Amino acid sequence: MAAGAHVGVLAERRRRGGLFRAHPAVRMAVVLIAVVWSLPTAGLLISSVRHPTDVLSSGWWNIFLHPFEGAQLTLLNYSNVLTAEGLSNAFVNSLIVTIPSTIIPITLAAFAAYAFAWMKFPGRTVLFAMIVGLLVLPLQMTLVPLLRLYTDLDLTGTFLGTWLAHAGFGLPLAIYLFYNYMSQLPRDLFESAFVDGASHFDAFIKLALPLSMPALVAFAIFQFLWVWNDLLVALVFLGTDSEVAILTARLNELVGSRGESWHLLTAGAFVSMGVPLVVFLAFQRFFVRGLLTGSVKG
Repeated sequence: MAAGAHVGVLAERRRRGGLFRAHPAVRMAVVLIAVVWSLPTAGLLISSVRHPTDVLSSGWWNIFLHPFEGAQLTLLNYSNVLTAEGLSNAFVNSLIVTIPSTIIPITLAAFAAYAFAWMKFPGRTVLFAMIVGLLVLPLQMTLVPLLRLYTDLDLTGTFLGTWLAHAGFGLPLAIYLFYNYMSQLPRDLFESAFVDGASHFDAFIKLALPLSMPALVAFAIFQFLWVWNDLLVALVFLGTDSEVAILTARLNELVGSRGESWHLLTAGAFVSMGVPLVVFLAFQRFFVRGLLTGSVKG
């Protein structure tokens, strides 16, 4: 009886919005972690609006010695980055690379995950185990074999080759995540659809995809951010040709071979994070739903 009363009190507190309050020490720890985590970004932002000579001669924290001295701040770094030759073309190239490299693996992985979750075919377990095993394969080990294959197929320096590379690197994780999501969907729902005459394609399009949208969007955000910020794959398969170079490669050239112009990199970092930030904010609710799926029952 006492236990039932206790549960009733807890339910009443939740109903009224009276969530458990964290201990002051926990709050202080969370605030401290947030501040420490944000320090590099704050330093990057401050460095991006300092004069190049100041950036090279002193640390970013020196700006707080004279916080009201406006002369130590400048937008010259942003001006140099935004007016750099070929930057606008590189920005467009990044979109050309990132959007298909996000759509292709998600589309293929969704079909594959449904097949593994709801269709029976010979070798399903072995094939799925092989796909999971690819998760531990370092990306760097595949670059040389792929580059040789691309050279034979004349795909080096093309957007198609980069799309296929990013899709291949993202497929194992996407299939694994989507399978875990789709396999937990209500079985009665699919059995009812099959009894009514629905095919697997109908069940996939009308049931699995709509119900799996949080997981699809959550992975889409991760894949978009990874491809947009990628430099290694772009350098290997696209090179530094100004016609196909992406934003990260162009910003890397602005810094210089010895990093002598790294103050431009600080401004370029904030220029390049604009698109990912918009994407994340636009799909944030799907992202949170995808992360929390399965964490609470009932």
